[in-house]
Amino acid sequence: MRKSQMIAIKKVAAVVVSSAIILTACGGENASSGVYDANSKAEISWLNILHTASPPTDTVLNKLEEKTNSDITFSWIPDASKEERINTALASDSLADIVTLTLLDNSSVRNALKSGMFWEVEPYLKDYPNLAKIPPETIKSASIGGKLYGVPFQKDLARNGVTLRKDWLDKLGLEVPKTTDELMEVAKAFTEKDPDGNGVDDTTGFVDRNDLVYGAFKTLSSYFGTPNNWQVSEDGKMTPEFMTEGYMKTMNYMKDLYDKGYINKDFAVTAKTDQQQKFAQGKAGIYVGALFDSKNLLNMSKGVQDKMELVMANDITSTGNESDRAIWAANNGIGGLLSFPRSEVKDEAELKRILKFVNDLLDEDSYALMTYGIKGTHYTVDDKDAATITNTDLWQQEVQPFAASRPKESGFKIHDADPLKQMADKMIADNANYAVLNPAYALESETYNTQGSELQKMITDATYKYILGEIDANGFNQAIESWKSAGGSSIISEYEASYKATQS
Repeated sequence: MRKSQMIAIKKVAAVVVSSAIILTACGGENASSGVYDANSKAEISWLNILHTASPPTDTVLNKLEEKTNSDITFSWIPDASKEERINTALASDSLADIVTLTLLDNSSVRNALKSGMFWEVEPYLKDYPNLAKIPPETIKSASIGGKLYGVPFQKDLARNGVTLRKDWLDKLGLEVPKTTDELMEVAKAFTEKDPDGNGVDDTTGFVDRNDLVYGAFKTLSSYFGTPNNWQVSEDGKMTPEFMTEGYMKTMNYMKDLYDKGYINKDFAVTAKTDQQQKFAQGKAGIYVGALFDSKNLLNMSKGVQDKMELVMANDITSTGNESDRAIWAANNGIGGLLSFPRSEVKDEAELKRILKFVNDLLDEDSYALMTYGIKGTHYTVDDKDAATITNTDLWQQEVQPFAASRPKESGFKIHDADPLKQMADKMIADNANYAVLNPAYALESETYNTQGSELQKMITDATYKYILGEIDANGFNQAIESWKSAGGSSIISEYEASYKATQS
C-alpha cells in the first residue's frame, strides 16, 4: 500500500484498532515495477509497535522522510496487544513492507520466519555502510536456524544495575555498596534508621515490581553467578538457570529481604509505574532496573522529594572479587527484527531500496531526529554534542513514539546532557565487558516454541511462592520436576541437539 492510499491513517497517526481491517489494508498492493533506483523516493509502509499512549504527529515524520528520501506510512500496533495483533497479521499475511518483530521467541513469529515468508538479508548487509557495521555476534544471535530474516534492532548489551538514594547514604554514613551483603545492610538501614528524618517508620530499602526479569531478581541473580536463562557445559549439556546454585541463592536473598521487611511487601503485584512512583515519593531508597531509569526517577521526584540525590552501582558481586563481576544481557542485545515479507517486497530490487532506507535510519541525523527531535524546536545542543530537551510536552507528543523504532540505540556522537543519563550510559557501556549471554537464544526447540511461555509460568509461580514463604526448597524442586515432565525435559534435549548442530 502506498502513501496516497494511506494518507488518512498517516495524517491522524491512527493506532491500529482492528487488525482484520487495517492490517489487511496494509498489504497486498505493492506496485512494483521490478526496477528500483537507489536514489529514487521510496514509498514504504511499516507495521510498527507503539510504546506510548498516542502515535506521533507528522512534525518529525516529515523531517525523517526528507532525510531518508521516502514516503513512510505507519500502521501502529499498541505494545500491550502486539502479540495478538502480530500473530493475526502473520496468519492472514496482512503485512507491510517493513514489519517490526520484537517477540522472537513467539512460536508464530519463529515459524513464519523459518517458513520463508520473509527475505533473508545477511548477504546484502555488506553493500550498505551502516548495515555492514552490525557485529557478527549480533547477526548470529538474531538469526533463526542460522539465517537472518531481518535487520536486528541493536540494543545495549546489558543495561541493568542498582540506583540508590545518595542523600540517604550520606545521612546514615554509608558507602555505595560493592557486595550483596553490603547492599543488604543498606536495605536494612534504609528500612530501620529513618533515612528521610521524618520520625515515621515509612520507608523500605528496596522497591520492586512483579517482574522477575526486568525487576530486581534477574540482576541480583547475576551477582550470585546465575547463568543467563541457560548454561551450557563443555560437553554440550544444557541446564536451565533455575536449576543452578546461583538461582537458589537469589531466591534466598529475596526471601530474606521480604521476611525482614526490607522490600515492599506488595512487590509481587506492583506494576512498574507504581514502583517508580513509590521511589520518587521517597518510600524506598534502592531501585534495581535499567540504569537510565535514574534520570526519570529524579525528574519524577521534582516537587515531591526535591532534596533527592541519586548514585548508581554496576559493579556489585556476592564475593567482593572483581573477577566475579557479571550482568545478564537482555536478549543478547537483540531488540527484535525489522523484517521484510516477500508478499509485500516483491523482488530483490525493492528489497535493496528498503535496505537503503533502514541504512539511512542508522545515520547520525536520523538517530538525532528519532531521539531528540528537531533542533531549536524540541532540543538544544552544545558544542560538545550534549542535547537538552527544551519542551518536554512537545517532545513526548512528536518525538518519543519514534524512540523504539531506532534500529540502534547507542554509539552516536549526540548524547544526553543530563549528568545522570551520561553516567548511566557510561556504566551501560562498561557493563558490556561483563555481560553474560544466553547460549540458547539462537537455538531451536519446537517444544519451547509451542509450550515455553506456559512452562516458564510454572517456574515463575514457584519462585514467587518460595520468596513469599508459601513453599520450601522441596516444593520448588517439585515444581522443577513438574516442569520437566510437562515438556521441560524435551526442551533440554532439543536445545542440546540444536547446540550440537551449531558446533559441527
